[in-house]
Amino acid sequence: MHLIKLDATDSTNTYLKEILAHGHPEDMTVVQADRQTMGRGQMGTSWTSEPYKNLTISVLKRFDALPAGQQFRVNIATSLAVYRTLKNFMIPDLHIKWPNDILSGTKKICGILIENLVAGSGISASVIGIGLNINQVNFDGLPQVTSLKLESGRDHDIGEVLNSLMNSLETAFRELSDMEEGELFANYEKHLFRKDKPSTFEDEEGKMFMGFIRGVTRDGQLRVELEDRVEQHYGLKEVKLLY
Repeated sequence: MHLIKLDATDSTNTYLKEILAHGHPEDMTVVQADRQTMGRGQMGTSWTSEPYKNLTISVLKRFDALPAGQQFRVNIATSLAVYRTLKNFMIPDLHIKWPNDILSGTKKICGILIENLVAGSGISASVIGIGLNINQVNFDGLPQVTSLKLESGRDHDIGEVLNSLMNSLETAFRELSDMEEGELFANYEKHLFRKDKPSTFEDEEGKMFMGFIRGVTRDGQLRVELEDRVEQHYGLKEVKLLY
């Protein structure tokens, strides 16, 4: 791991992409910021984090032309790495909320934003942004958010969490290369939030409907069983899980 530690930046993902544009940083280079002024989440949402209390990083993962159709594997590897790290710190009731939020109970403890760099028909690298709530305890106006401290009742060393996470990421990316596709997806799906439970969804037109999450397709769409056992597949912008 090559660590670049910053006091502050607008976005660690943006900073790492700028390094990529002007040089050749090594695989698993990490940019860590104590303060992130314009952190981003999925679909253009913002990610706010109290300075010096949490882990905000971006990780560079290089590939030998990972086929574009397999890019969801990067989400799987990253989600499983965060899940396992939190499990190591005894955080209870962990789930992966599709595609890659990590929950403790029903509260979000980690957000992930992955930006892929395409070369020809494949992906040459991924910039993986991870925002993990560690010692923050006050989330004004965000009742469905939690942290390691809130769940464990104690402070955690951010450097220790980072080292554990990087070890888990390296293991997860080895599995991505070595493990058969079916087993890789099964490992992800068994931790899916609300899997096989009656759940309420909202489509892109604001219409609510009931269904059961059954898993994900190989390109990362959510598999939802509707009435009469009809299965529908949804992309990230097409459906929202309301619980």
